[in-house]
Amino acid sequence: MAKKQLVDAYFRFLNLAQAVQALPSVPKLDATEERLLEALTAAWHAGKTLTVTETMALSAAGAPATVHRRLARFKKQGLVTLDESNVDQRTKTVVPTKKALAYFEKLAACLEEAKKK
Repeated sequence: MAKKQLVDAYFRFLNLAQAVQALPSVPKLDATEERLLEALTAAWHAGKTLTVTETMALSAAGAPATVHRRLARFKKQGLVTLDESNVDQRTKTVVPTKKALAYFEKLAACLEEAKKK
């Protein structure tokens, strides 16, 4: 019985998350972009910052050139900024914006809501 409740909660979460992702205020992301944004934000949340070079090396996000294009798209959408305040001025750190964090807060709220029922 507990297993069925867990599966039901998971599918409630998926339905709620799809509703959030359909909101006009939420940027439209494909599956690869979602994985990349999740990886960036998870690293940042864990206290690790990723440089553009490190981000391009993430295997889950695709080829380096593809990752670079997606970073440019994220920047245009206001989901990340590139921080150049490092000691080495040639290195840029990828930082999620408040907009990206708000997106994950909405998804977290979906998870909380799905657990309630």
